[in-house]
Amino acid sequence: MKTTWYFDVIVRQKRPEIDPDWCVDVLNSPVKVKRQPNGRYRFWGETTLPGETVPRFLRVITLEDGETILNAFFDRRFQREKP
Repeated sequence: MKTTWYFDVIVRQKRPEIDPDWCVDVLNSPVKVKRQPNGRYRFWGETTLPGETVPRFLRVITLEDGETILNAFFDRRFQREKP
């Protein structure tokens, strides 16, 4: 797993409940992927926290290479697209 200084220092401190392994899972099996105008990528995936029964959507932002993690957070407003 490749990460940026920002993810390692800022995000991990600000959101210690996010397991980096969950970020890897999202990158490997995303529900949705979108490229941002600046070339970075947004990946969304479902994860269930220990002790919870309802999954949450985790958004993982990567650099232009699509694999170096820059940011990660739970996206409360994300809704799965309907077919």
